[in-house]
Amino acid sequence: MKSPIDSLVLFLYIAAVVGFGCWFAKRSRSTGEFMAAGGRLPGWAVGLSLFGTFLSSNTFIGNPGKAFADNWNFFVFSLTLPIGAWIASRWFVPFYRNSGEISAYHHLEKRFGPWARIYTVVCYLFTQVSRSGTIMLGVSLGMHAVTGWDIRLIILATGILVTLYTLVGGIEAVIWTDVIQSLVLTVGAVAVIGLLLFGDPGGASLMQTATELDKFSLGSFSLDFTQSTFWAVLLFGIFINLTNFGIDQNYIQRYHTAHSEAAAKRSLWLGAVVYIPVSAMFFLIGTLLFGFYQAHESELVAIRTMAEEVGKADAYSDFALPHFMANHLPAGLGGLLVAALFAAAMSTIDTSLNSSATITLKDIFRRIGDGDDDKAQMRVLHGATIFWGVIGTGVAIALTFDSRNILQIWWDLSGVFAGAMLGLFLLGMISKRADNAAAAIGVIVGVFAIFWMSFAKAGWMPEPLRFPLSGLTVTVIGTLTIFLVGLLVSRLRSAKNALSN
Repeated sequence: MKSPIDSLVLFLYIAAVVGFGCWFAKRSRSTGEFMAAGGRLPGWAVGLSLFGTFLSSNTFIGNPGKAFADNWNFFVFSLTLPIGAWIASRWFVPFYRNSGEISAYHHLEKRFGPWARIYTVVCYLFTQVSRSGTIMLGVSLGMHAVTGWDIRLIILATGILVTLYTLVGGIEAVIWTDVIQSLVLTVGAVAVIGLLLFGDPGGASLMQTATELDKFSLGSFSLDFTQSTFWAVLLFGIFINLTNFGIDQNYIQRYHTAHSEAAAKRSLWLGAVVYIPVSAMFFLIGTLLFGFYQAHESELVAIRTMAEEVGKADAYSDFALPHFMANHLPAGLGGLLVAALFAAAMSTIDTSLNSSATITLKDIFRRIGDGDDDKAQMRVLHGATIFWGVIGTGVAIALTFDSRNILQIWWDLSGVFAGAMLGLFLLGMISKRADNAAAAIGVIVGVFAIFWMSFAKAGWMPEPLRFPLSGLTVTVIGTLTIFLVGLLVSRLRSAKNALSN
């Protein structure tokens, strides 16, 4: 930190959040409190927690980075949230609230057998360690640029601190700290926009530069799915948000913490609707930064050098905002912005840790261990929180060697696992005649398709075997493959049985 005031603001914020999270220890001494806060929380708090989960360091660093390097094409993802919220509030929230099961995957065992539950749990846990890894990577890049601290030490410290208050305070600590952190994030974004608009060379000049170079474009509207067009991102967003709201334990668990079904639905809409304008603010930051650095071209060299020093030369745009934070903020505000970045990471990682621990207990331990001893279950929840905290931190350190844009890394990883889960879930909900065999065949075919699409872009693959479409379509095609193959097999089996009778 260049100013002692910045360091003081940052450390006071971290201490306050960790201390506040640990304060809930006395209210998280049973499994019901640790996993669902006794189902007593207000909808507005749950909604801001959902918003905070969406607004991770991937948003804080990745969205400005994408807008700086390209345009607003990825903002189309944010526009799909109301679609997912409408579907979820109409069907998913009542389904999970009425099931009485906090696990998002319990019903799949009843529907298709134990293999379906195990399969989705594995996909979910892989998704969470990927999410935690990319988010800790994002916060470390930003904090390194501002503080000069070692990236891997920042990742390690982040993992330890978030794991600590999640371990002690449970889901209630997660939700209430997320409320605070979502507000800090929003204030941070507003502060950066204000500095850019009213600084030198001024908002009018920055907007003119961006407009002339079509930096506000949402992408091509052509039906070309070989690249990241408007329609490719739109479809990707719809399917990812159906996964988020329909089968992601992070969200399903929140439905159970609200004091009523109506409050759960309101929380869903609040989180989805609030995210859209705040997401737009971070894209606007990237666009304004593009104009700012066009007027200060010498600083572009410094940004590229900063990226090269940490092995991220191909994703130097991720350093546009951190460089601005490090060199163009008044004393005190820099500390607040770094605190906001840290909040962006914590508000998502804590959710992943608590939900992963819940899944470990409900879908793994309860199947093989004593399910009646609450103390034993609490030991599992605590041990699993530490375990997944360590794994996520390790993944983040490994990702420091990946040169891609932070948002692109997350979308590539989540696309693989999301497509592998959503297709099975939709098959079980929509098709009444789909049985165990039909679902299993659909998953086998779909998983092979997903892995081929995910890895067939590699340069060592022969040209005829490479996947020709954008990586954003992996989730869409994978989901539809599992669903449609399962549907086809179930109809063929029904027709065969009808003929035999």
